[in-house]
Amino acid sequence: MRDAAPERLRYTAAQQALHWVTAALVLAVLPLAWVAESLAREAPSKGTLFVLHKSVGLTILAVVVVRIVWRMIHPAPPHPRTPPALTLLGRANHVLLYAIFLIMPVSGYLLSALAGRDTPYFWLFTVPGLDKNEALQPIFKQIHLVGQWAVYALVILHVLATAWHVAIRRDGLHERMLPAQDPPA
Repeated sequence: MRDAAPERLRYTAAQQALHWVTAALVLAVLPLAWVAESLAREAPSKGTLFVLHKSVGLTILAVVVVRIVWRMIHPAPPHPRTPPALTLLGRANHVLLYAIFLIMPVSGYLLSALAGRDTPYFWLFTVPGLDKNEALQPIFKQIHLVGQWAVYALVILHVLATAWHVAIRRDGLHERMLPAQDPPA
């Protein structure tokens, strides 16, 4: 569509950066948990991996809060070739992704905090724990475990939808989340 200003059809540079930072953090937080969980309780690196996992999780929380605020100020750009039903599905997936990327760090923090443990943030400072509560802790453990599967499902759906837009629809929708390119000469 040549008559519409291309920048109006793209996410802002800040939205693009926040999207890709979130993606990188999610790709980091998952293997940190997988490896930490697979280690024996007394393994020397287990604690380090969990500090990294929790720190990355808290970073995801902060980045997603910034993303939500930024998105409220700068709504998603329209895409003229996307049918309303697909737009609705995309919005639903984004809302669910935002929700799960808020739920996971909060439930992870509460899981740890309700065990009476403080949460170091990259060894820079410590987020204090809470009074030990053995009744609530299993609830947040379950939320965190179920949320893990929701993350997998929603991220896979997001990636598959992007691949579908690229390979099948070929509608350029994915380009809104990429930096603008100079047209070929």
